[in-house]
Amino acid sequence: MTIVQRRIDAAGERLWRLKDFNDLPTTAVAQALSRLKHSGRLERLSKGIYYKSRDTTFGKSRPNPATIRKLAEKKTVFPSGTAAAGLLGFTTQTSRQNEVSTSASSLPRKLLGTDTVIHTRRPHAWASLPQDDAALLDLLRHAGSTSELPPEQTVHRILKLVAEKGRYERLLKVAKTEPPRVRAMIGAIGQQLGKKPASLRHLRVSLNPLSRFHFGALAALQHAHDWQAKERPLP
Repeated sequence: MTIVQRRIDAAGERLWRLKDFNDLPTTAVAQALSRLKHSGRLERLSKGIYYKSRDTTFGKSRPNPATIRKLAEKKTVFPSGTAAAGLLGFTTQTSRQNEVSTSASSLPRKLLGTDTVIHTRRPHAWASLPQDDAALLDLLRHAGSTSELPPEQTVHRILKLVAEKGRYERLLKVAKTEPPRVRAMIGAIGQQLGKKPASLRHLRVSLNPLSRFHFGALAALQHAHDWQAKERPLP
C-alpha cells in the first residue's frame, strides 16, 4: 500500500487534489491517484480532482455540491448572461439555467451541474479582473440584451459602473483581447465619460474603419455612431 493510499483510506470521505500531497513527488502522486481511480477506490471528477466516497444505506455517497462549486470557482469561472446582468443590477430575473463563462477550454460538468450553460475560451486576461468587471464585459458582448432596463437606462447604469475608480483603466488594459465590437463600445463609453483622446487612440486604430458593429442597447451612447455602430443614434 502506497503512502498516498494510506492517507486517503485514513481520511475517509473527501475530495483530493494533487496539492494535498505537496510533500511527495508530483509524478508518483499522479500515478497513485490514477491507479486508485482505475481500481474503483476513487472517482475522478475532473483533471487533478478526485473523490473518495463512503458506503451508505442508499449506496455510495456523492460529493457535496457546495464544495465542488467552490472548486469550480477556483478555475476562474465568471457569471454570464442573466446572472452577470443580475450581479450588476440590470435585471431582477433569475435564469432557469445557471450560465457561466471561463477562460478555460472546458469545465467539468460534475463540478457545475449538467444543466449549466458554459461559455468557454474567454480571454485569459479576464483572470486579472474582479468578477464585476468580467460581468460587465459579458454584458457588452451581449450588446446589453441581458438588461431588462430601457436602452437609455441601460447606458446610464453602464456609464455609472464604468466611472467607478480604476474600472475604465482596467477595461482598457484587457480591451485588446476583446472582439472589435466590444473594443468599439469601450471607446464610445470612454468618449462619453470624457476620457482623453490619447487614451482612446489605440482602440480607434485597432478597428477596421470599414466595419460596422451591432451595438444593441448601447446604441444609446452619445458617440455610438462615431465608433462605427450599425444602429442610428437614438433621438
